[in-house]
Amino acid sequence: MGIIVMFMLLATLTPFLFIHLHRKILAVVQTVMLVGMWLYYIEAQFHTAPIAFSIMWIMFYVSMILAEVAWVMFIIRIVKTSYTNTRTTKTFNH
Repeated sequence: MGIIVMFMLLATLTPFLFIHLHRKILAVVQTVMLVGMWLYYIEAQFHTAPIAFSIMWIMFYVSMILAEVAWVMFIIRIVKTSYTNTRTTKTFNH
């Protein structure tokens, strides 16, 4: 269960990544999915896990997929920005 909590905490930060990437609609969608994700986790942890393909189940997995997309987009942007800044610095130094 520890690894799931770690991914859930990273998914909880995802709306801020989407805002940083100027994707406000995805930030709102991820925020709504986070509610279902945490409800699913609490329900599974303290009671019985909701059935497959229920609303909370779908929200849990969609939230995890959106979080993965956000982190990949963020990493690509950081690498691209770093490459552009390095290339600009080299151009000015020569």
